[in-house]
Amino acid sequence: MKASYAAHALQDIATPERAGARTAARLAEVGALFTADLAWIEGEIAEATGDGPRSATDAARHLFSGGGKRIRPLAVLLTAACFGPVPEQARALAVVAELVHLATLLHDDVVDDAPERRGKPTARLVWGNAVSVLAGDLLLTHALERTHAAAPALMSDLIATLRRLVDGEIVQLRGRVQLDVREETYFTIVRDKTASLFGWAARAGATVAGAEPAQIAALGEFGERLGTAFQLVDDLLDYEGDPRVTGKALHADLGEGKVTLPLLRAVGNDPSLSRAVELARQGDADASERLASAVTAPIRDAVRARARDEAARGIAGLARLRESPAKSLLAGLARDLTERSA
Repeated sequence: MKASYAAHALQDIATPERAGARTAARLAEVGALFTADLAWIEGEIAEATGDGPRSATDAARHLFSGGGKRIRPLAVLLTAACFGPVPEQARALAVVAELVHLATLLHDDVVDDAPERRGKPTARLVWGNAVSVLAGDLLLTHALERTHAAAPALMSDLIATLRRLVDGEIVQLRGRVQLDVREETYFTIVRDKTASLFGWAARAGATVAGAEPAQIAALGEFGERLGTAFQLVDDLLDYEGDPRVTGKALHADLGEGKVTLPLLRAVGNDPSLSRAVELARQGDADASERLASAVTAPIRDAVRARARDEAARGIAGLARLRESPAKSLLAGLARDLTERSA
């Protein structure tokens, strides 16, 4: 069952419908390099999501079965491969990176009152908020146990990363009580809530592969830049994505009260929109439409350009690494993710 589940999930990772054609092609290229590793990782994630009491495991598997790009596990594998054959520890830590990610999604959906993720009802709708929270907690314990077993020296870095994830969520939640339109606050949230785990994944792969401290730091910077770019594009897709492809309704972030960079740029151009933001958070459909219309093509282009810049800055740091297929794939993946449409 574990093997068949892994094979099915692997087929789903790199489809154009899930990732967009350009990113899907790059993911397929990466997948060809790590076929056996990725199959093992998928199987281990499937096993972990089923390890524990029901209904928590039902909720965890419900989320996992929705698929995903597995960018964080790939970051672990690719950064490790920059220094030679991928060690067994890196595979174990790739599982950890995805388990932490899945846990944050289960928690986020409760905080956001989200009705849908990846085109399916969220676990909180099916099993309730309490079960969804506990399912996320369960996955975090599995992540900590696996890190302690595979690479105990990385525990302190993982714990610090988890703290940043929580801090970012708290700052974002605070913004729902009092609107904060400062871009500085937005980027604090993005770097803590999203980019920090990308950074940990990149450092983890490099560390267990025997990289030098300067190289580990450079890859950590790359990971954080990649994570920031990834989130910027995610925010952009709330205004221009195809729900049939993204699995997410347009303007879903607006409905959940999230203040993203496209929206901040619109409010910066017209401060009177602040009132519309408050009304949209209360479910006012007209206010949401007004805000969506205010996120114009020039604003969207500027956000995409910022994502490209973040990726380029991260790629520049890869100059500390020797040339290798893995390094080239890291750079290519970073560029492609900034152009994705899903």
